[in-house]
Amino acid sequence: MAPGDLPASLSLCVCLLLASGFAQAGRLLVVPMDGSHWFTMQMVVEKLIHRGHEVVAVVPEVSWQLGKSLNLTVKMYSTSHTLEDMNREFKYFSDTLWKTSEQNLLSLMTGSAKNFLELLFSHCRDLFNDKKLVEFLKQSSFDAVLLDPFDVCGLTVAKYLSLPSVVFARDILCHYLEEGAQCPSPLSYVPRILLKFTDTMTFTERVWNHLFYMGERAFCPYFSKTATEIASEVLQTSVTMDDLFSQVSIWLLRTDFVFEFPRPVMPNMVFIGGINCQQRKPISKVCYLLFYT
Repeated sequence: MAPGDLPASLSLCVCLLLASGFAQAGRLLVVPMDGSHWFTMQMVVEKLIHRGHEVVAVVPEVSWQLGKSLNLTVKMYSTSHTLEDMNREFKYFSDTLWKTSEQNLLSLMTGSAKNFLELLFSHCRDLFNDKKLVEFLKQSSFDAVLLDPFDVCGLTVAKYLSLPSVVFARDILCHYLEEGAQCPSPLSYVPRILLKFTDTMTFTERVWNHLFYMGERAFCPYFSKTATEIASEVLQTSVTMDDLFSQVSIWLLRTDFVFEFPRPVMPNMVFIGGINCQQRKPISKVCYLLFYT
């Protein structure tokens, strides 16, 4: 479903935002990402289940956190890598970050992160190699796919099943948010992610902002090469990241508009606040009055 099809998806958005007690329960397919990304999505999934929605999560059998301690249907698929492989590649990646402090995104992704990202993306091929699971997904008549876009596999699943996709994320790497949502992001006023500029850039900073954007356009396809190759195999046609992100129906952004640089937003971009990691206890309601003499 394209961004222009928003009215047909509004009821789903209301459902996912948990804003209405009268929303009709639906069937939701969840394609999460492992690690800390799952902690944030888990709270939303739990709320959806509590509100009566039927939720099915597809997760690899080898993972750190996925699918644990949740009262939902979990469909697992075997992977071509082991937990030891994941731990080894992630340890090398994290140790390199601390010890050498790679200076830019390009050196990071072509260095320590390369093998880890290829391993991360490869599990999508494992998912589609499970023909029994794929047939189950095709026959289950889901209403939408809730996904973490960093993994990319959720976008591939949504496109394969021709389902509305709902992105749940804090940031979107590269230029895929503004182009996928068809949302203007003027380079003279909106700094790129990772640059430490403000929205009141000098002429020189604006030039660097444009150069950084051009670097993104050149580099990002390389960063996601493994993911797009797998998507192309699954969909049996040449696929780019722009193709995958352009299908997103709703963007649930885990931030607040006031924290962002001034920029246009589209109706299907919904700021839901900073949900991060763990639900803490409410702040005490005890009120202290201070008297000054």
